[in-house]
Amino acid sequence: MRIDTLQPAEGATTSPKRLGRGIGSGKGKTAGKGHKGQWARSGGGVRPGFEGGQMPLHRRIPKRGFHNKWATSYLIVNLSQLESVPAGTVVDYDYVVENKLAKLVKNNGGLKVLGKGEVKVALTVKAAKFSASAKTAIENAGGTCEVIANDAE
Repeated sequence: MRIDTLQPAEGATTSPKRLGRGIGSGKGKTAGKGHKGQWARSGGGVRPGFEGGQMPLHRRIPKRGFHNKWATSYLIVNLSQLESVPAGTVVDYDYVVENKLAKLVKNNGGLKVLGKGEVKVALTVKAAKFSASAKTAIENAGGTCEVIANDAE
């Protein structure tokens, strides 16, 4: 096999339709567009979703919800993700990102620690926010919780 002998598989390609090439072709005169009307014109047709002036579906269906573009989002870490961290470690935003302890999502508020799971070793955790249960669990294990402003930068 040589590169100059390569060609598509049998039936994989077809010739383009030759429109408007005489009555004998079967696609002469109106070239398959019928007689007059919007669809026969150059640039004819309607935009996607247009329903002839009737109220379109995307406007008939009720809308729900609201997305606040100024909302603060946080990188969420549960205590269960901190169970494998060695004692005496300083856990902050950078540590969580480097060790892939949490799924990295677009956030602008820094790190938030939630209380699902338990911590058995003393850790120093620096985050923008702590849930009450996370704070008590970390402190009961002998660790410390430091609230810092925005550690995502």
